[in-house]
Amino acid sequence: MHLLSRSFLIVALAALLSGCGYNSIQQRDEAVKAGWSEVLNQYQRRADLIPNLVKTVQGYAQQERQVLTEVTNARARVGQIQVNADDAESLKNFQAAQGELSSALSRLLVVTENYPNLKSDQSFRDLQAQLEGTENRITVARGRYIETVQGYNTFVRSFPQNLTAMVFGYKQKPNFTVENEAQISRPPAVDFGAPSAPALPAPPAAPPSPAPGT
Repeated sequence: MHLLSRSFLIVALAALLSGCGYNSIQQRDEAVKAGWSEVLNQYQRRADLIPNLVKTVQGYAQQERQVLTEVTNARARVGQIQVNADDAESLKNFQAAQGELSSALSRLLVVTENYPNLKSDQSFRDLQAQLEGTENRITVARGRYIETVQGYNTFVRSFPQNLTAMVFGYKQKPNFTVENEAQISRPPAVDFGAPSAPALPAPPAAPPSPAPGT
């Protein structure tokens, strides 16, 4: 009889937790963690490409020392950050550091326009293609993570699961800021294959007007 009562209590408790959204909170929390892991994975993929990119550019453009140093230093700062995605300030610092690295990379890639031999180097072209693909993956991973966090936050704020979240200590999660939404929604342009448009010829000058009385 005691065993039957305990089994009934366990079943009733499980049903109660399920009805209050406990299981759904767990599933959404795990989805957020998986999304964050993918974001980190893609950022790490970009960081791994940078040393070879810097080395290749340096072989053709050693005089661009300042730009090369900026990229190297920005990558180092990113690597020093111990990010906690559940802490708003930590996530903000991580985003700022990644933004600095993106800006430094953009300046480096613009500089390569001045070196035709570098742009024709197969190693550089391969790195360029990998970087372009990685930037696209970062954009996709960030977008999915933002949506997953938004879904989680909306869920734990809604009744009755907000009561369950409060009891078990599940709080809203910080998210990537969108102050520069237009900028972060697209990857940096890394395509240097398109030729620049030729300058249009100047229109012919109008003939001078005849003098009066001629």
